[in-house]
Amino acid sequence: MLDFTWKLFSKTGNIDTYLLYKELEKESQSARLEEEEELAEAEFPLS
Repeated sequence: MLDFTWKLFSKTGNIDTYLLYKELEKESQSARLEEEEELAEAEFPLS
């Protein structure tokens, strides 16, 4: 989805498309971080 949104922005220059791209990018990074934290918790439980 990120690639498509970036390509669309590149072709159109539409600022709304760029803002959507940045929002999707932020959500993707957040989801990746949560996944890494869950994996770390599973490997090294605190309790």
